[in-house]
Amino acid sequence: MKELENDWMKKWELGKEKTLCPVDLNKYFEQKEIAGKSLATINIGSCDLPSGNILVRDPLVYLPNRNERPYFQKAPAGRYETEICVVKSDGEDCDRYAAVRLRFNDRRAVRFYEALIGNENLETLKEEGDYFGFNVDAGLGCICDEIIHRIYCDWDEQWRVDHPDDNPYDGYFAALFKENYHQHPMYQRADGDWLNWQVPGTEYHIPIFQSGFGDGTYPVYWGIDENGEICQLVIQFIDIELAYDNDEN
Repeated sequence: MKELENDWMKKWELGKEKTLCPVDLNKYFEQKEIAGKSLATINIGSCDLPSGNILVRDPLVYLPNRNERPYFQKAPAGRYETEICVVKSDGEDCDRYAAVRLRFNDRRAVRFYEALIGNENLETLKEEGDYFGFNVDAGLGCICDEIIHRIYCDWDEQWRVDHPDDNPYDGYFAALFKENYHQHPMYQRADGDWLNWQVPGTEYHIPIFQSGFGDGTYPVYWGIDENGEICQLVIQFIDIELAYDNDEN
């Protein structure tokens, strides 16, 4: 197994440029408009990273799996604010969450490389913009530390034992999303589009949010500063220019 990991790391070092994001994701949080769409940035509260080993997953479908692995690179441990880039509604569609960002310091990212687990087949990346991403099947994503992931799995298993005829969204999370909407209605639909969830019995927070256009596969990137160090984590739900430029096409 160790030899396989070492072999994968060598391939990653050689093919790292294939995982480069073709979009400058800084613009999502620095510009007021892209491709004719007005943008806003909202802060939905803290994300706790006690270990710095991060998983980005669908919180209802994939996060409850104990076998899910974090990205092989890690962030500095700590508590960070969760920012969302919103494509503002123009009357034809609801507000859409284009990207979610954690900033680990004040340094600006100069490049964005895809966050990987360490078991991806790098040879499948053929064209600029190809990515592996994470799967969404319940219309939601979240950022979760490896330590909190284990606690979450314990909570999820116990909740299902206690509520055998229900599911965690309908029986638990739906009410919290609606309550959050009433407290913070800006850039949310009536059923709620984000939640800064404090894991019961802990001081840890997991930010949960709607996933752009819904179910699909979405890339996650490490922002790298001019010194070659990780300074951000960014989930890209919508390639704004690709999605909205030349709408008729």
